[in-house]
Amino acid sequence: MHRSYALAVDLGGTKVEAALVDEQGVVLAANRHRSPTGPLKSAEELAAAVESVLIRARAGLPAGAALLGVGIGTAGPITVETGQVSPLNLPAWRDYPLRDLVAALVPEAPVRLRLDGLCITLAEHWLGAGQGADSLMGMVVSTGVGGGLILGGTTVSGSSGNAGHIGHIEVGGFDDLCACGGTGCLEAVASGPRTVAWARAQGWSGLTGEDLSAAYAAGDPIAINAVKRSGRAIGQAIASATNLVDLDVVAIGGGFSHVTPDLFDFVRAAVAERTVFSFATRVRVVASALSGDGPLIGAAALIHRAELVA
Repeated sequence: MHRSYALAVDLGGTKVEAALVDEQGVVLAANRHRSPTGPLKSAEELAAAVESVLIRARAGLPAGAALLGVGIGTAGPITVETGQVSPLNLPAWRDYPLRDLVAALVPEAPVRLRLDGLCITLAEHWLGAGQGADSLMGMVVSTGVGGGLILGGTTVSGSSGNAGHIGHIEVGGFDDLCACGGTGCLEAVASGPRTVAWARAQGWSGLTGEDLSAAYAAGDPIAINAVKRSGRAIGQAIASATNLVDLDVVAIGGGFSHVTPDLFDFVRAAVAERTVFSFATRVRVVASALSGDGPLIGAAALIHRAELVA
């Protein structure tokens, strides 16, 4: 029996990745291709990076296999109706027609584009920590902070496609300036680069999230305070979101979510402060069960689990 595949594309602030993913959510490992992006890339360089990984992944389709479609998970904001993207951390692309670019490269298959946070949520609902949950938020805590929602068993995209973008909820008690124009946005407080920047401003000498993780494990007080600060902000945002839409589960992934397992304790402690609202404090905050495959599985779910996608 021949398998069917979705061609999954994950576009973020540091890289774009593409791979074939089968109907069980298994990423074809030998077919995984990656290219750097980043804020210094030109529009043409970003387009070339997408084209490179997409063409190489498409070429790996096994003989006789069906290509059901292309799913794109992208940093936002986006305009879902037109397939345009304006990733905050990729300033060369503003209202860039990413869906059209991909459709021209793979004309034989339908193309569906959504926020990367929504794709992560689909992946967790399908195969990860959110299985069986009807009201779920998936979160990515990495270069930025993103999110997505499944409520009542269906994704919530919103009229423009940007619903669930929890990274730009403002959290109380923080005045960090955000690139979006806001003050105290979760992304500006709790993303990996901004947590590192805060620690450096306090006199810490490390450079990366990995350095911060090692310093935390070694008991460095500035690193500990930086991680506590990030966790508190994440927990406050989750509590706010749960009060708004009554979540059952929040599944958190992304590179910086691995800085230390203690990060989740700090997150849960901030949620637990809402002592009067038992419906809000019952939300389960869990680590992603999908490791590095989550974004690609989620992008593929736009095709393989299309019945859930609003």
